[in-house]
Amino acid sequence: MKTNADILILGIGNLLMGDEGVGVHFADSLLKESLPPDVEVLDGGTAGIQLMEAIESHRHVLIVDATLDGLPAGTIREIKPRFTSDYPAAMSTHDIGLKDLISGLTLLGRQPEIFLFVVSIDKVQPLEIGLSPAVDAVLGDIKEKVFQRMEKIRSENSEG
Repeated sequence: MKTNADILILGIGNLLMGDEGVGVHFADSLLKESLPPDVEVLDGGTAGIQLMEAIESHRHVLIVDATLDGLPAGTIREIKPRFTSDYPAAMSTHDIGLKDLISGLTLLGRQPEIFLFVVSIDKVQPLEIGLSPAVDAVLGDIKEKVFQRMEKIRSENSEG
């Protein structure tokens, strides 16, 4: 982990379950890019509670994950959750781990500022590595939204 990184971009998901792995695909694509020194990218996979140290060691965390929310596949929403109840009801196959992690950090008073970018998917496709055309088509849009948030955070940090 970068010790000087203020912002963590965290991709969550399972690469072996089709669109459910969109966060991991996204993080992996960013790992090939040159990012500012205060930004770290992490492929969190399905680690859940094991990500506690990585999350609490940053002031700002931008999470990209899939959700089964009934919206058209590829719909992107940005949520600024304050409590675990603010997370979408169906946070895919690792729901319990991520919510437990956030609850634990909240109880310990160590929850960073979190922005959640959820990408709607139609279904979890077991043993399918690639993304559907609808979800693959929005990877650039996810990047644009995440980078806009990242730049806003960086701008606010430089002002304060």
